[in-house]
Amino acid sequence: MRYSSTRGQDKNLIFEEAVMMGLADDGGLLVPDEFPQVKNKFHEWRALSFSELSLEIMMLFTSGRIPREEFAPLVQRSYTNFRHPKITPVKSVGQIHILELFHGPTFAFKDVALQFLGNLFECFLAKRDHPLRIIGATSGDTGSAAIHGMRGKKGVDVFMLHPKGRVSPIQELQMTTVLDSNIHNLAIEGSFDDAQAIVKALFNDQEFKHSYHLGSVNSINWARILAQIVYYFYAWFQVTRDNSEFVSFAVPTGNFGNVLAGYYAKRMGLPIDKLVVGTNENDILHRFFCNGEYKKTAVKETLSPSMDIQISSNFERYLFELAGRSSEQLQSWMDAFESNGKLAFGNDLLKKAQNDFVSALVNDEEILEMVSRFNQENGYLLDPHSAVGVRAAEKNDIQTPVICLACAHPAKFGDAIRKALGSEPELPVELSQLTNLETRSKTVAADPETIKQVVLETLEAPS
Repeated sequence: MRYSSTRGQDKNLIFEEAVMMGLADDGGLLVPDEFPQVKNKFHEWRALSFSELSLEIMMLFTSGRIPREEFAPLVQRSYTNFRHPKITPVKSVGQIHILELFHGPTFAFKDVALQFLGNLFECFLAKRDHPLRIIGATSGDTGSAAIHGMRGKKGVDVFMLHPKGRVSPIQELQMTTVLDSNIHNLAIEGSFDDAQAIVKALFNDQEFKHSYHLGSVNSINWARILAQIVYYFYAWFQVTRDNSEFVSFAVPTGNFGNVLAGYYAKRMGLPIDKLVVGTNENDILHRFFCNGEYKKTAVKETLSPSMDIQISSNFERYLFELAGRSSEQLQSWMDAFESNGKLAFGNDLLKKAQNDFVSALVNDEEILEMVSRFNQENGYLLDPHSAVGVRAAEKNDIQTPVICLACAHPAKFGDAIRKALGSEPELPVELSQLTNLETRSKTVAADPETIKQVVLETLEAPS
């Protein structure tokens, strides 16, 4: 398996190069040159544990460069800190199935990929003679999951940007209470989109990127998407009995990485009918799947803050597929979007997209109603993001069984739960202890040059 950039300049990369590069040098995102077809594997995969299934799927994408005997313990180690033996269990609740992705160390779906990525970085760095400097942006969950996946890792420094005051208090504490010397929290005076733009700007500064060995933990990193493909297969095995049975997945969507993993699983042969894209009032993706318009507007603060995003970085990977894998067409689209802030697609491409995706916008009032009603009817508490996914599934006429992704533990979003139910959610012990811990972060301007100086000063400071 080899990897190429969506923008066409970086080609023929092996797995290790794709993971360590993060964002391609030409500004594009790295994608596999093909998707292996795995329908003939379903019979033997059905009885596998999550870790065993992860190994089988991931080995298909590793360019044959990591021996199984070395890769197997790395994968197994990545999931030892999860609180449920199935890692990503599916629960049948009412008329739908809930795929619980919040049993990792930080109670969010990002743990599934970032516990793995931390171990993968450590494996690759052991064979190199230079460190890795992670620069990432977070709307809440990526930051805490990355920090907990990278803390204490030899040869790794993490600079994590979060929008000041725009993540939940629990999310902020999960990041800022980690005091390991290789973890650096930066609260930027701006939005998540500002933070994401800064990260891309620093990666596009080729001299800085290569001189300081920058790496990414955001979902622009291919390994993030790869790890997330696994739980689509694992959920399907838990829900179905027949190897040709179709299901649909409802996914609360901000940066498009999670639902993209489902699309790639479908490309590999998983029987998926529809992928339901649930957005909050930051509805750029909903507007695209409804009428073919991809147009950014101002970011709105909502009760589902991890989805308060207007520019979905992983959407470029999907547009590359929609362009028939033409880098020239993709580059033309991205140039137009970066210049005008909008794209318009014709009916043929819109219908092609609608063959795989449907969507729905779920506003704050609907989120609160969904959390309250679902809890009352089923005795199951959704976090506000998961409520977006469940409500989006309700709004679409889905004919196949629906699996809704529950992406975070409701206790991480106490304000929203209180508004919905009139009382705070019960905090797990690990979260309730955070308020007693020391915190450390630095407030900085939302400016690439400012962030670059902070990184340089930190790395050059005496240890």
